[in-house]
Amino acid sequence: MADLTQPILTPSRQQDSWRGFGFALTAYLMWGFLPIFMKQLAHISPIEVIAHRVIWSVPIALAVLALTGQLKGFAALLGQPRVLAMGAVTAALISVNWGIYIWAIGSGHALQAALGYYINPLFSILLGAVLLGERLARLQQVAIALAAAAVGLLTWQTGEVPWLALGLTVSWGFYAYFKRALPIGANHGFMLEVLILLVPAVGYAVWLGLQGRGHFMAGVSRDTGLLMFAGVVTAVPLMIYANGAKLLRLSTIGILQYIAPTMIFVTAFFVFGEPLGLAQLVAFGLIWAALVLYSWVLVRGMRA
Repeated sequence: MADLTQPILTPSRQQDSWRGFGFALTAYLMWGFLPIFMKQLAHISPIEVIAHRVIWSVPIALAVLALTGQLKGFAALLGQPRVLAMGAVTAALISVNWGIYIWAIGSGHALQAALGYYINPLFSILLGAVLLGERLARLQQVAIALAAAAVGLLTWQTGEVPWLALGLTVSWGFYAYFKRALPIGANHGFMLEVLILLVPAVGYAVWLGLQGRGHFMAGVSRDTGLLMFAGVVTAVPLMIYANGAKLLRLSTIGILQYIAPTMIFVTAFFVFGEPLGLAQLVAFGLIWAALVLYSWVLVRGMRA
């Protein structure tokens, strides 16, 4: 998500918790409003924004680990080469995802960002079939075909592949896939990723400052405040969500994840005034139909 995440894999639950629902709903609403904040940073390069998202996420993540008594356990992870290697992979993928998302919002392509996050769950199903050998139900196959038709329609109508939407989908899909291989909790995983990214982030921010091209502490207090707050909007919803996901059924999380891209879609059209042509509307209609099928299969499977 964005900072917008796929459901974190947790043991199957038979019932939802109102506390977990509140956590998850809060996180998705925060992600849904995120484009409005990111639009304020449109004049700053995505790489500089990513650097400050990382820098100011670190103290928040450290504070959460300290308050929850998980800091000692995290220190032990730093001596495990396999964990560090997998953390480096997921850190690289989430950086790419952040960069595409920030650029999409700032350059007036928020509708493509919404499309990309709508496709996410369908791409995850496809990855499971291709990489893990998972069998697809017939309705899942139809859902994936509808999503492919939507991408094909946009490609034909515009004359170019919707790279931003696909970039968000692919980067997040593989991030979620490799995240499964990390044998650590959500809070530890996030802390590991931002810690791995911290050195290049600080290095880049310092280099920009020395070149006189940085926006942090460069005379515009508003930019400095926005860049510092970028850490808050990065770390807080993710950690709230991680705790809520443990208290919800997978089917509930699967339905809730549509809140954020729907809010992005509404914001792009009504707030940012991005044009929504007939081909785009049809493409979104195909995606929404695919997600109805996806949700039906998910709920039916959980009931069984």
